Amino acid sequence: MLKISPARVRNLVGAFPATRVLVVGDVMLDCFIRGHAARLSPEAPVPVVEFGHEELMPGGAANVARNLTALGAKADLVGVTGRDEAAPKLRRQLQAERVGCTGLMADPDRPTTTKTRVVAGQQQIVRLDRELVRDLSPGLTRRLLRHLDQALAGADAVVVGDYGKGLVTQELLTGLQERCRAAGRWLSVDPKPTHRLDLRGLSLLTPNRREAFALAGVADTTRHADPLADAALATVAETLLAELAPAVLLITLGEQGLLLCRPGHRPVPIPTAAREVFDVSGAGDTVIAAFTLAICAGASPVEAAIVANHAAGVVVGKRGTATVSATELQASFRRSPSTAG
Repeated sequence: MLKISPARVRNLVGAFPATRVLVVGDVMLDCFIRGHAARLSPEAPVPVVEFGHEELMPGGAANVARNLTALGAKADLVGVTGRDEAAPKLRRQLQAERVGCTGLMADPDRPTTTKTRVVAGQQQIVRLDRELVRDLSPGLTRRLLRHLDQALAGADAVVVGDYGKGLVTQELLTGLQERCRAAGRWLSVDPKPTHRLDLRGLSLLTPNRREAFALAGVADTTRHADPLADAALATVAETLLAELAPAVLLITLGEQGLLLCRPGHRPVPIPTAAREVFDVSGAGDTVIAAFTLAICAGASPVEAAIVANHAAGVVVGKRGTATVSATELQASFRRSPSTAG
């Protein structure tokens, strides 16, 4: 049983405020309309939701950035919004959470990606998406890369959140890889398998189980309760390590926790640290943010995976697109320091 002591966690968390991370990717605005439903509509067999209140939260790559600042780090967001009513709302949310927004650029030809969820009590009734799924123009991609040329100098690492909306093109990713390699910066990517890109040679890949199987081109037909006894999962991990050669492959497994895979090492399962689960929305964003931040703070990959697992365990115990604070993270370790087997 591997352990990470509370003292070691304090040392790592203490280094978070001195760390700056660039987050590049598809930014979104999450809108939750909450209310009460007590009757069906006479117009159609659907509930009538009596409006209670509205909540706005940064989503997608913007949620990765707010996870970083919630843990005490500095985060600068590079992405694209529309020129619409949602864009300033998103900026205000980000600025309130101390996320740098100088890298957010407006594209008049697309809307700000907005996901509106209508929730009655604890039940989500419907989700309405406003988005345009289309690759950025080459001109806008070059503008983003020019911004990154300057921003990368003050960053310790880069996180790419690809949600398949069009910002993360091959041109952008290749340009970012070249710049990170030249500057010696860690590069983490949360991939979207439906959006085929060359993902070879990255510092960190964080697919969930479904995404990992899709990246490997393997059907996921069986699942074992023990990740180490899951032959199909082992084959997928070996395939991705061989074909994509990341320094670290971290597969998120929901209620089974995480599986840490590295070339030349046996896979390390990290059982979930969640005490109770209310909402898994955005847990993957928390994992990639916390892992990357821990690496910047001097953690080993195993230590970083344990930190990320605890951070996700706190977040899934909250409702909505949530974050975890440094205080909550340390409290989680005091409750359960042993997290890897």
